[in-house]
Amino acid sequence: MQSQIHSTDGASRQAARRHHRRWRRSLAQALILGALLLSAVLLYRTLSKYDFSELTHSVRAVGVWRLFEATGWAAASYLCLTVNDWIALRYARQPLPYRTAALTSFVALSFGHNIGFAALSSGAIRYRFYARFGLGAEEMAKIIAFCGTTIFLGMFVLGVFALFARPDLAAALTGMSAKAICILGAALALVPVIYLILAAVLRRKVQIFRWRIEMPGLLLAIAQIAVGVLNFLFVGACLYSAVSSIADVSYFEVLFAFVLANTATIITHTPGGLGVIETVVLLLLKRPDLIGAVLVFRFVYFLVPLSLGAAVLAIAETTFRSRHSSRQAAGASGGEEQSKAHGAARVEQSSPELQPSRAPT
Repeated sequence: MQSQIHSTDGASRQAARRHHRRWRRSLAQALILGALLLSAVLLYRTLSKYDFSELTHSVRAVGVWRLFEATGWAAASYLCLTVNDWIALRYARQPLPYRTAALTSFVALSFGHNIGFAALSSGAIRYRFYARFGLGAEEMAKIIAFCGTTIFLGMFVLGVFALFARPDLAAALTGMSAKAICILGAALALVPVIYLILAAVLRRKVQIFRWRIEMPGLLLAIAQIAVGVLNFLFVGACLYSAVSSIADVSYFEVLFAFVLANTATIITHTPGGLGVIETVVLLLLKRPDLIGAVLVFRFVYFLVPLSLGAAVLAIAETTFRSRHSSRQAAGASGGEEQSKAHGAARVEQSSPELQPSRAPT
């Protein structure tokens, strides 16, 4: 009787686990479908603001060579950010292959850059990909925090240069006085310095409210800052390739304008920085005719990766589901064969006529 109760309890737990797995799988599929639908909405929302003649005129004004150049710099930025995911996995002590990190990073960021609230939007896609390799919630929190910190560190470093090199641009955007801008620049300069010091000397986790924070090692922290700075340099080069074909501006003017525009985008959480980047760049560079070049930049850096990311996500989901179904079928087939073998063994043991006869003594 007691064995029957234990058997019933075990069956109930297995049924509950199967139900939980089905629920998680259905939720993940709904999230992926929602992400794909959202990508279509974002593409339509952005492109519907312009008619076809505006788009073609913008591309012609920039030129084919400059368009390819901007595309190359955009690819360099996304490639740089794949390294960010790769070293984040090392920080989380989950050293997955680079190809896994690269695929996950590109798909996650192609959506995160366009949706806004990058920690949630790109984080959800990262969780979907990395969970298949056994990463849990704690590891995912570390990866998301690490990747976000990399972006902020790069923005702080270049923001310091922007504030001190072109305080007039910062004053035009913020309305702050020159003295206040110098104080802000000095405060921003302390952030990466303090971060490196903590990475060098802090070897244990720090409890802050409910969270326990673990600093990366010094080499990983240096890599973070390098990746963060390189990413913004590449994005600035992408925007400069489009803008410089129309206006006689310097690379650093464009870079500093973009860094400040990106800061405004992060503060407002505007999807894809829609309207924010255009407003800030046009305000700081004071060239209304640059709207076409900024449109080309948006197309190259935001919309093309979003389209590619949505396609890669759909293909990856189809592939993963196909492999999962194949494994389930193989497991079911193996289970049936094993059950048949056990059944045959039990029949053989229970049938006296099938037992080998003993020799008389």
